[in-house]
Amino acid sequence: MLATAAVALPREDRLWGYEFKWDGVRALGHVNKGQLMLVSRNDRDISVSYPEVLALGSATAIDDSVVDGELVAFDAAGRPSFGALQQRMHVTARTSLIHLVEQVPVTYLLFDVLSLRGRSLLSKPYRSRRDVLEALDLRGPSWQTPPHFRGGGADVLAASISNGLEGVLAKRLDSTYQPGQRSPYWLKVKNLRTQDVVVGGWKPGQGRRSGLPGSLLLGIPGPGGLQYVGKVGTGFTDRALASIAGMLAELAVPESPFTEVPREHARDARWVRPTLVGEVEFGEWTPEGRLRHPSWRGLRQDVAVQDVRRAEF
Repeated sequence: MLATAAVALPREDRLWGYEFKWDGVRALGHVNKGQLMLVSRNDRDISVSYPEVLALGSATAIDDSVVDGELVAFDAAGRPSFGALQQRMHVTARTSLIHLVEQVPVTYLLFDVLSLRGRSLLSKPYRSRRDVLEALDLRGPSWQTPPHFRGGGADVLAASISNGLEGVLAKRLDSTYQPGQRSPYWLKVKNLRTQDVVVGGWKPGQGRRSGLPGSLLLGIPGPGGLQYVGKVGTGFTDRALASIAGMLAELAVPESPFTEVPREHARDARWVRPTLVGEVEFGEWTPEGRLRHPSWRGLRQDVAVQDVRRAEF
Protein backbone atom coordinates (compact mmCIF):
# COMPACT_ATOMS: atom_id res chain seq x y z
CA MET A 1 0.00 0.00 0.00
CA LEU A 2 1.39 3.38 -1.03
CA ALA A 3 0.76 6.88 0.28
CA THR A 4 -0.51 9.84 -1.74
CA ALA A 5 1.47 13.08 -1.57
CA ALA A 6 -0.36 15.87 0.27
CA VAL A 7 0.46 19.53 0.86
CA ALA A 8 -1.09 19.63 4.34
CA LEU A 9 -2.31 17.42 7.16
CA PRO A 10 -5.91 16.12 6.99
CA ARG A 11 -8.57 18.34 8.55
CA GLU A 12 -10.41 15.69 10.60
CA ASP A 13 -7.45 15.08 12.87
CA ARG A 14 -9.20 12.64 15.23
CA LEU A 15 -9.85 10.20 12.37
CA TRP A 16 -6.17 9.80 11.54
CA GLY A 17 -3.06 8.19 12.97
CA TYR A 18 0.40 9.64 12.37
CA GLU A 19 3.88 8.18 11.93
CA PHE A 20 7.23 9.78 11.21
CA LYS A 21 8.53 9.40 7.66
CA TRP A 22 11.86 7.62 7.93
CA ASP A 23 13.64 8.24 4.60
CA GLY A 24 14.75 4.67 3.95
CA VAL A 25 13.86 1.76 1.70
CA ARG A 26 10.42 0.20 1.98
CA ALA A 27 10.41 -3.57 2.45
CA LEU A 28 7.88 -6.28 3.26
CA GLY A 29 9.18 -8.92 5.64
CA HIS A 30 7.98 -12.47 4.99
CA VAL A 31 8.67 -14.84 7.89
CA ASN A 32 8.48 -18.57 7.18
CA LYS A 33 9.94 -21.39 9.30
CA GLY A 34 12.13 -18.96 11.19
CA GLN A 35 13.54 -17.36 8.04
CA LEU A 36 12.98 -13.72 7.07
CA MET A 37 12.83 -12.65 3.43
CA LEU A 38 12.88 -8.92 2.65
CA VAL A 39 11.03 -7.89 -0.51
CA SER A 40 11.27 -4.42 -2.05
CA ARG A 41 8.43 -2.39 -3.56
CA ASN A 42 9.26 -3.73 -7.02
CA ASP A 43 9.14 -7.36 -5.79
CA ARG A 44 12.91 -7.93 -5.53
CA ASP A 45 14.34 -10.16 -2.84
CA ILE A 46 16.85 -7.83 -1.13
CA SER A 47 17.50 -10.00 1.93
CA VAL A 48 21.16 -10.68 1.19
CA SER A 49 22.07 -6.97 1.50
CA TYR A 50 20.84 -6.71 5.12
CA PRO A 51 22.11 -9.75 7.04
CA GLU A 52 21.85 -8.09 10.46
CA VAL A 53 18.07 -7.74 10.02
CA LEU A 54 17.46 -11.39 9.09
CA ALA A 55 17.71 -12.56 12.70
CA LEU A 56 14.22 -11.10 13.19
CA GLY A 57 12.80 -14.29 11.68
CA SER A 58 14.18 -16.62 14.34
CA ALA A 59 14.23 -14.21 17.28
CA THR A 60 10.50 -13.46 17.37
CA ALA A 61 7.29 -15.47 17.54
CA ILE A 62 5.88 -14.33 14.21
CA ASP A 63 6.30 -17.40 12.03
CA ASP A 64 4.11 -17.58 8.91
CA SER A 65 3.61 -13.79 9.05
CA VAL A 66 4.12 -10.70 6.89
CA VAL A 67 5.21 -7.32 8.28
CA ASP A 68 5.70 -3.96 6.58
CA GLY A 69 8.42 -1.45 7.33
CA GLU A 70 11.37 0.69 6.32
CA LEU A 71 15.07 -0.19 6.19
CA VAL A 72 16.93 2.82 7.60
CA ALA A 73 20.54 3.84 8.23
CA PHE A 74 21.26 6.58 10.78
CA ASP A 75 23.95 9.25 10.76
CA ALA A 76 26.22 10.18 13.67
CA ALA A 77 23.50 12.46 15.08
CA GLY A 78 20.93 9.66 15.05
CA ARG A 79 18.97 11.00 12.08
CA PRO A 80 17.93 8.80 9.13
CA SER A 81 20.45 9.16 6.31
CA PHE A 82 19.44 8.00 2.85
CA GLY A 83 22.96 8.81 1.70
CA ALA A 84 24.41 6.37 4.22
CA LEU A 85 21.88 3.72 3.22
CA GLN A 86 23.06 3.99 -0.39
CA GLN A 87 26.29 2.26 0.68
CA ARG A 88 24.27 -0.85 1.55
CA MET A 89 21.60 -1.00 -1.11
CA HIS A 90 23.41 -2.83 -3.92
CA VAL A 91 25.98 -4.79 -1.93
CA THR A 92 25.64 -8.57 -1.97
CA ALA A 93 29.23 -9.81 -1.55
CA ARG A 94 29.72 -11.41 1.85
CA THR A 95 33.23 -10.02 2.33
CA SER A 96 32.05 -6.46 1.70
CA LEU A 97 29.02 -6.85 3.95
CA ILE A 98 31.10 -7.98 6.93
CA HIS A 99 32.76 -4.56 6.95
CA LEU A 100 29.65 -2.54 6.04
CA VAL A 101 27.41 -4.07 8.70
CA GLU A 102 29.77 -2.62 11.30
CA GLN A 103 30.36 0.72 9.57
CA VAL A 104 26.82 1.39 8.28
CA PRO A 105 24.35 -0.68 10.35
CA VAL A 106 20.74 -0.83 9.19
CA THR A 107 17.58 -0.99 11.30
CA TYR A 108 14.24 -2.38 10.12
CA LEU A 109 11.54 0.01 11.40
CA LEU A 110 8.23 -1.88 11.49
CA PHE A 111 4.98 0.01 11.09
CA ASP A 112 2.38 -2.58 10.01
CA VAL A 113 1.54 -6.28 10.15
CA LEU A 114 -0.35 -7.78 7.19
CA SER A 115 -0.73 -11.35 8.35
CA LEU A 116 0.05 -13.08 11.61
CA ARG A 117 0.70 -16.80 12.01
CA GLY A 118 -1.21 -17.60 8.84
CA ARG A 119 -4.16 -15.25 9.47
CA SER A 120 -4.61 -12.32 7.08
CA LEU A 121 -5.11 -8.89 8.65
CA LEU A 122 -5.59 -7.00 5.37
CA SER A 123 -9.29 -6.40 6.01
CA LYS A 124 -8.70 -5.13 9.55
CA PRO A 125 -8.59 -1.34 10.08
CA TYR A 126 -5.25 0.37 10.56
CA ARG A 127 -5.94 1.00 14.26
CA SER A 128 -6.43 -2.75 14.85
CA ARG A 129 -3.32 -3.73 12.90
CA ARG A 130 -1.28 -1.23 14.91
CA ASP A 131 -2.67 -2.71 18.15
CA VAL A 132 -1.55 -6.16 17.00
CA LEU A 133 1.88 -4.82 16.02
CA GLU A 134 2.38 -3.07 19.38
CA ALA A 135 1.39 -6.23 21.26
CA LEU A 136 4.10 -8.19 19.41
CA ASP A 137 6.74 -5.84 20.92
CA LEU A 138 9.12 -6.32 17.99
CA ARG A 139 12.30 -4.73 19.31
CA GLY A 140 15.79 -6.08 18.82
CA PRO A 141 19.34 -5.16 17.86
CA SER A 142 18.42 -4.40 14.23
CA TRP A 143 14.64 -3.98 14.29
CA GLN A 144 12.29 -1.64 16.13
CA THR A 145 8.63 -0.65 16.24
CA PRO A 146 8.66 3.17 16.17
CA PRO A 147 5.78 5.08 17.80
CA HIS A 148 2.60 6.18 16.14
CA PHE A 149 0.10 8.77 17.33
CA ARG A 150 -3.69 8.89 17.15
CA GLY A 151 -4.56 12.50 16.44
CA GLY A 152 -2.29 15.44 17.18
CA GLY A 153 -0.96 15.63 13.64
CA ALA A 154 0.28 19.21 13.96
CA ASP A 155 2.46 18.28 16.94
CA VAL A 156 3.85 15.24 15.12
CA LEU A 157 4.70 17.36 12.08
CA ALA A 158 6.37 19.98 14.28
CA ALA A 159 8.41 17.25 15.98
CA SER A 160 9.51 15.88 12.61
CA ILE A 161 10.75 19.32 11.60
CA SER A 162 12.60 20.00 14.86
CA ASN A 163 14.30 16.58 14.67
CA GLY A 164 15.36 16.97 11.04
CA LEU A 165 13.11 14.19 9.74
CA GLU A 166 11.67 13.99 6.24
CA GLY A 167 8.03 14.46 7.24
CA VAL A 168 5.02 12.48 8.46
CA LEU A 169 2.62 9.85 7.20
CA ALA A 170 -1.06 10.26 8.02
CA LYS A 171 -3.18 7.08 7.94
CA ARG A 172 -6.93 6.82 8.37
CA LEU A 173 -7.58 4.83 11.52
CA ASP A 174 -10.43 2.93 9.85
CA SER A 175 -8.59 2.16 6.59
CA THR A 176 -7.93 -1.40 5.45
CA TYR A 177 -4.62 -2.39 3.84
CA GLN A 178 -4.85 -2.15 0.05
CA PRO A 179 -1.84 -3.98 -1.48
CA GLY A 180 -0.26 -2.23 -4.44
CA GLN A 181 -2.64 0.73 -4.29
CA ARG A 182 -1.73 4.40 -3.88
CA SER A 183 -4.51 5.29 -1.51
CA PRO A 184 -6.02 8.59 -0.32
CA TYR A 185 -6.32 6.92 3.10
CA TRP A 186 -2.53 7.14 3.49
CA LEU A 187 -1.05 10.63 3.02
CA LYS A 188 2.58 11.72 3.06
CA VAL A 189 3.44 15.27 4.05
CA LYS A 190 7.11 16.06 3.46
CA ASN A 191 9.26 18.73 5.03
CA LEU A 192 11.63 18.49 2.06
CA ARG A 193 10.69 18.69 -1.59
CA THR A 194 11.86 15.46 -3.16
CA GLN A 195 11.09 13.86 -6.50
CA ASP A 196 11.64 10.41 -7.96
CA VAL A 197 13.22 10.71 -11.41
CA VAL A 198 14.28 8.43 -14.27
CA VAL A 199 17.82 8.77 -15.61
CA GLY A 200 17.74 9.08 -19.41
CA GLY A 201 21.24 10.34 -20.11
CA TRP A 202 24.35 12.04 -18.78
CA LYS A 203 26.95 14.62 -19.68
CA PRO A 204 30.68 13.96 -19.24
CA GLY A 205 32.43 15.65 -16.34
CA GLN A 206 35.51 17.84 -16.46
CA GLY A 207 38.46 18.44 -14.16
CA ARG A 208 38.16 16.28 -11.05
CA ARG A 209 35.22 14.49 -12.66
CA SER A 210 37.04 13.73 -15.90
CA GLY A 211 35.99 10.25 -17.00
CA LEU A 212 32.88 10.36 -14.79
CA PRO A 213 29.41 11.82 -15.27
CA GLY A 214 29.32 15.57 -14.71
CA SER A 215 25.53 15.62 -14.56
CA LEU A 216 22.58 13.29 -15.09
CA LEU A 217 19.67 14.09 -17.41
CA LEU A 218 16.38 13.39 -15.70
CA GLY A 219 12.83 12.63 -16.75
CA ILE A 220 9.38 11.60 -15.58
CA PRO A 221 7.16 9.24 -17.59
CA GLY A 222 4.31 11.09 -19.31
CA PRO A 223 1.54 10.42 -21.85
CA GLY A 224 3.90 10.72 -24.83
CA GLY A 225 7.00 9.16 -23.28
CA LEU A 226 9.78 10.29 -20.96
CA GLN A 227 9.38 14.00 -20.23
CA TYR A 228 12.60 15.92 -19.58
CA VAL A 229 12.61 17.71 -16.21
CA GLY A 230 16.21 18.91 -15.91
CA LYS A 231 19.72 17.82 -15.01
CA VAL A 232 21.50 17.31 -11.70
CA GLY A 233 25.21 17.65 -11.02
CA THR A 234 25.42 18.11 -7.25
CA GLY A 235 24.90 15.85 -4.23
CA PHE A 236 27.11 12.99 -5.44
CA THR A 237 29.89 11.35 -3.51
CA ASP A 238 32.91 10.12 -5.48
CA ARG A 239 31.91 6.55 -4.67
CA ALA A 240 28.35 7.08 -5.88
CA LEU A 241 29.54 8.66 -9.13
CA ALA A 242 31.89 5.77 -9.85
CA SER A 243 29.11 3.25 -9.20
CA ILE A 244 26.62 5.13 -11.38
CA ALA A 245 29.18 5.46 -14.17
CA GLY A 246 29.47 1.68 -14.39
CA MET A 247 25.69 1.29 -14.57
CA LEU A 248 25.35 3.96 -17.24
CA ALA A 249 27.97 2.28 -19.42
CA GLU A 250 25.90 -0.92 -19.48
CA LEU A 251 22.71 0.98 -20.39
CA ALA A 252 24.11 3.04 -23.30
CA VAL A 253 21.81 3.54 -26.33
CA PRO A 254 22.35 5.64 -29.47
CA GLU A 255 19.17 7.73 -29.30
CA SER A 256 17.60 9.97 -26.68
CA PRO A 257 14.79 8.32 -24.67
CA PHE A 258 13.21 11.73 -23.97
CA THR A 259 10.38 13.21 -26.00
CA GLU A 260 12.38 16.45 -26.19
CA VAL A 261 15.51 17.94 -24.60
CA PRO A 262 16.67 21.59 -24.85
CA ARG A 263 19.49 21.87 -27.35
CA GLU A 264 22.00 23.20 -24.81
CA HIS A 265 21.34 20.24 -22.51
CA ALA A 266 21.42 17.68 -25.32
CA ARG A 267 24.81 18.89 -26.60
CA ASP A 268 27.51 16.26 -25.89
CA ALA A 269 24.98 14.13 -24.00
CA ARG A 270 25.26 10.35 -23.73
CA TRP A 271 21.95 8.50 -23.77
CA VAL A 272 20.93 5.46 -21.74
CA ARG A 273 18.04 3.06 -21.54
CA PRO A 274 15.69 4.64 -18.96
CA THR A 275 15.67 1.97 -16.27
CA LEU A 276 17.50 3.68 -13.38
CA VAL A 277 15.33 5.50 -10.85
CA GLY A 278 16.80 8.06 -8.48
CA GLU A 279 15.65 10.72 -6.04
CA VAL A 280 16.49 14.42 -5.96
CA GLU A 281 15.82 17.22 -3.51
CA PHE A 282 14.85 20.48 -5.19
CA GLY A 283 13.59 24.01 -4.60
CA GLU A 284 10.46 24.18 -6.74
CA TRP A 285 9.01 23.48 -10.18
CA THR A 286 9.74 26.15 -12.77
CA PRO A 287 6.99 27.38 -15.11
CA GLU A 288 8.65 25.27 -17.84
CA GLY A 289 8.22 22.12 -15.76
CA ARG A 290 11.87 21.86 -14.71
CA LEU A 291 13.37 21.07 -11.31
CA ARG A 292 14.90 24.18 -9.79
CA HIS A 293 18.26 23.62 -8.04
CA PRO A 294 18.02 19.81 -7.82
CA SER A 295 20.52 17.89 -5.67
CA TRP A 296 21.03 14.15 -5.99
CA ARG A 297 19.96 12.01 -3.02
CA GLY A 298 20.57 8.54 -4.42
CA LEU A 299 19.30 5.65 -6.50
CA ARG A 300 15.94 4.12 -5.58
CA GLN A 301 16.07 0.38 -6.10
CA ASP A 302 12.65 0.13 -4.44
CA VAL A 303 10.83 2.28 -7.03
CA ALA A 304 9.90 1.03 -10.51
CA VAL A 305 10.03 3.35 -13.53
CA GLN A 306 6.27 3.03 -14.08
CA ASP A 307 5.64 4.24 -10.52
CA VAL A 308 7.50 7.55 -10.99
CA ARG A 309 5.10 10.49 -10.99
CA ARG A 310 5.47 14.19 -10.57
CA ALA A 311 5.10 15.24 -6.92
CA GLU A 312 2.87 18.26 -6.32
CA PHE A 313 3.37 20.58 -3.34
